[in-house]
Amino acid sequence: MGRWKTCAVISALCLVASTAQAMSHGRKARADILDPTGKSIGTATLTEQKDGVKVKLKVSGLTPGKHGFHIHENGACTPPDFKSAGGHFNPFKKHHGIENPAGKHAGDLPNLEVKEDGTAQATVISTGATLKKGTGSLLKPGGTAIVIHADPDDNKSDPAGNAGERVACGVIVKGK
Repeated sequence: MGRWKTCAVISALCLVASTAQAMSHGRKARADILDPTGKSIGTATLTEQKDGVKVKLKVSGLTPGKHGFHIHENGACTPPDFKSAGGHFNPFKKHHGIENPAGKHAGDLPNLEVKEDGTAQATVISTGATLKKGTGSLLKPGGTAIVIHADPDDNKSDPAGNAGERVACGVIVKGK
């Protein structure tokens, strides 16, 4: 094979490999975040990453300060208390808290900092979660949800970090 044909074959193989990698990491999902009255207060976009799922959240209308922010085990957000979302998403049967040395729930995320104007933005990784089929899938049968709590998560207390009432919720659905 000539030098130019070899270069063309190698380039084509690289293009196929990079496209396949982008497709596997390019899976997307989203959630419309609701307040206790059922009104939309923001959105979350979720994207498959090498080390988990990136969650990009943008919300408004919340009380200023720190709020617990988690992925919960059920894809249901029935207002006003959002208890339908169940407990934290924990497919690997770990302990609660990002500070727990024994590991954390896949649904444990850092506290959300809400500004004085009631808005917040965060981009975090849900380590161990995936948007593919299988263990750790946020798109599992029955679904999952993003929940924002009234109080900060203490990042260590089992089973839920003493984060208080649920003040916002959004069902995670497959994105386009």
